[in-house]
Amino acid sequence: MSALLKLTGIFKSFAGVQALKGVSFELMPGEVHAIVGENGAGKSTLIKVITGAHQPDAGTLIVNGAVIEKNDPTIARSLGIAVIYQQPALFPDLTVAENIALRLERGGPWRTINWAERRTRARQLLDRVGANVSVDAMVRDLSMPQQQLVEIASALGGQAKILILDEPTASLSDREVDNLFRVIRELRAQGVGMIYISHRLEELPQIADRVTVLRDGSYVGTRKIGEVDRAEMIRLMVGRSLEAVFPKIAVPLGEVVLETIGLGCNASGVCEVSLHVRAGEILGLAGLVGAGRTELARILFGLTPADDGQILLKGQPVTVNNPSRAVQLGIAYVPEDRRRHGVVLEMPVDANTTLAILRRIAAGGLINFTKERQIATTFVQRLGVKTPSISAPVGNLSGGNQQKVALARWLAAEPIVIILDEPTQGVDVGAKAEIHRLMGELAKSGLAIIMISSELPEVLGMSDRIAVMHGGRIVGELARAQATQEKVLELALGHTAEVEV
Repeated sequence: MSALLKLTGIFKSFAGVQALKGVSFELMPGEVHAIVGENGAGKSTLIKVITGAHQPDAGTLIVNGAVIEKNDPTIARSLGIAVIYQQPALFPDLTVAENIALRLERGGPWRTINWAERRTRARQLLDRVGANVSVDAMVRDLSMPQQQLVEIASALGGQAKILILDEPTASLSDREVDNLFRVIRELRAQGVGMIYISHRLEELPQIADRVTVLRDGSYVGTRKIGEVDRAEMIRLMVGRSLEAVFPKIAVPLGEVVLETIGLGCNASGVCEVSLHVRAGEILGLAGLVGAGRTELARILFGLTPADDGQILLKGQPVTVNNPSRAVQLGIAYVPEDRRRHGVVLEMPVDANTTLAILRRIAAGGLINFTKERQIATTFVQRLGVKTPSISAPVGNLSGGNQQKVALARWLAAEPIVIILDEPTQGVDVGAKAEIHRLMGELAKSGLAIIMISSELPEVLGMSDRIAVMHGGRIVGELARAQATQEKVLELALGHTAEVEV
């Protein structure tokens, strides 16, 4: 039996960062083939190569035995490739039948629509996947699993033979998961090949035939599902050693600077979060995508204020209802997307450095530019920012130096606690080591640091203590001495019973 899909030696890089490093993969007819790996392992990039959203730099893509020289989303659909994302991409203000028709019907805007035929086809496709949904229902009125079934029905109507399911059970109840698995088994019996991406490793023995593990953009291996248990999958996913890029400094810890008690925000999906961080401590906040880490950071900084629980600074209850109040209280936040929220690329280094303290360096509405340059020069030297001058646009700097400018902006505000969301994302190893060194020095100076990171080696290498989030909650804490990649990942996956905390 020949493969429905085969990829050989796929390479893909973005701005010098190698996202895929010679990855190979194949999918057989009637197979459910799982792909697993940590955040940043290359899963999403691989899927985008398959669906034509990204063109590989090198490698071969073969579909139904034919080499595909050029791929794009339209070509991929014509080849029978369809993807169902965690959040269904449907039009909420159209009916189910209209949404399905948009995927299947061709023709100009003035064509005559046969509404009876449209509804009949939609009903037949929905019946094929066991969806008890009215074809005339508005999509906005459907539940998440119902929307997923509508998307699967649309894909089958488009003659999809290769179906990609990206975290399909992330927001489903156990009963809804059982129904989705029933549909998947029926499609498998019909010869549809499915790529199944999930962080829920416990699901894989129930539904997958084989599993492929990716790590740091590289292919680790493929196993039959009966030949590998969850512990082995985790070892394959996280099999990296800590390197010298994590120069952790042992610092005596001081008083508790920030504490939360039962903190929650309905809009953010964060609930009952209780944690604390001390002066000189780096508290690592770990978890998978969607666990609620960034949402918690936004609550602490007042971007999405809490509606339950308490925030205490040095033992005193405080209300943080906006970022201005957070800055006044001594809370700083370096966000994950530095290019959109961390720095203003068109502005020079000196102006970026003083953005958070404009009131302090202005009088009568006029900025004291001499003072601004003095402050910027101090931080450029202190943080080792490599720039032609403090007047150079930040957009001209490397990613690592942009991150240092984003850090300088908040250090200039003299915070007592700083939240670093993915502080080394997208920077090279040398820049990572420098940023880690700066974090150590800041902790040594008495600053309390909350570090959010999706890289387990970074969490383990730089944290004094690790709090792990899952489903908007803190599900466990690990001291530095007892933390391992396996234990952190077990907690992040929600397997609290098997981890000593």
